[in-house]
Amino acid sequence: MSEIYQSIFKNFDYTFDGYSEFQIPQIPTLPKEYNLGVIVGSSGSGKSSLLNQFGKEEEITWDRDKSLASHFESVDDAINKLTAVGLNTIPTWGKPRNVLSNGEGFRADLARKLKDNSIVDEYSSVVNRDVAKSCSVAFSKYIKRNNLKNIIVASCHFDILDWLEPDWVYNTDTKELLRGGLRRPSIQVQIYRCGRNYWEIFKNHHYLTDKLPPIVKCYIATWENKLIGFASTITMPANIPGLYEGDKRKKWRACRTVVFPDFQGFGIGTRLADTIGDIHLEEGVRFFSKTSHMRMGEYRNRSPKWRATSTNQKKPPKIPKNIKNRGIGNGWVKAQRVCYSHEYIGENNKSYNPIYNFQSNTEKQMSLI
Repeated sequence: MSEIYQSIFKNFDYTFDGYSEFQIPQIPTLPKEYNLGVIVGSSGSGKSSLLNQFGKEEEITWDRDKSLASHFESVDDAINKLTAVGLNTIPTWGKPRNVLSNGEGFRADLARKLKDNSIVDEYSSVVNRDVAKSCSVAFSKYIKRNNLKNIIVASCHFDILDWLEPDWVYNTDTKELLRGGLRRPSIQVQIYRCGRNYWEIFKNHHYLTDKLPPIVKCYIATWENKLIGFASTITMPANIPGLYEGDKRKKWRACRTVVFPDFQGFGIGTRLADTIGDIHLEEGVRFFSKTSHMRMGEYRNRSPKWRATSTNQKKPPKIPKNIKNRGIGNGWVKAQRVCYSHEYIGENNKSYNPIYNFQSNTEKQMSLI
């Protein structure tokens, strides 16, 4: 042993003969099949060594000249797996991996590892805790929904365990094995009326446009005193020739719904839109929404709270010249892409009475379980 090492250890009163020994922890017998397992413990406690007993982690490679989406087997595979890790900002799918932020890159790498017998070391170590939690929720849901088998992640962060809801957890510090019993915490989100100036904070995160019509109702969503989401709505003309003729009831539609990328994966966007729908029903008006976002649209196709309109997933007709000339049709009928189109009808299809006046100083709360 060199003199420099001898001097270092002598200064710390540590006896070292040049040899070190480390015993790899042994996990008790596990079931042959499970969806998700977690190895957790402090740094240096043997997580990575233990993980190696289950196999090698796949080394993900990215072509710097190709988009994220082009690295998947098909269009559906790209959409399903990128949304499965909470990477829901569609413009990001067209970027190469090397330009992404830490949080986006972590999600993208994880999306490529979504398969049976996958191993993930240092899970969530490079991202902030909001990203770690939101990604864990989406990641876990996808694994269980698709019944993927024997996926194991290792992490030094204990705060992700409840959000992952794994089948088992092995703690390398205590040498204890926990089988199930973890449940995802509830999320209490507060929603407030706000001014349109808040759109400036969110506009760059909208997947289609950074424009906001001049006359809109605006709402912000907060969680644990953090600003996380924005929504706005706009009134619809009562009687457009060829559209809703004879229907004089007040109608509003969703205009913009945005959730900051760090919080995508919790399901906040879909529930935020539901809550905005509740607010409008309580005010005694009908509420519609049109979107080209697949995750939002497919959620509404399945949800009993939303009813598909006659134009749902159909190519819209050409806009009559008289409507164009009147400046009507911007957004709702102007887009020539195939979109999801629904009316919000509420919980258990019940009708609301106009008894709730949602003022700017009033708070409404929604829960995500």
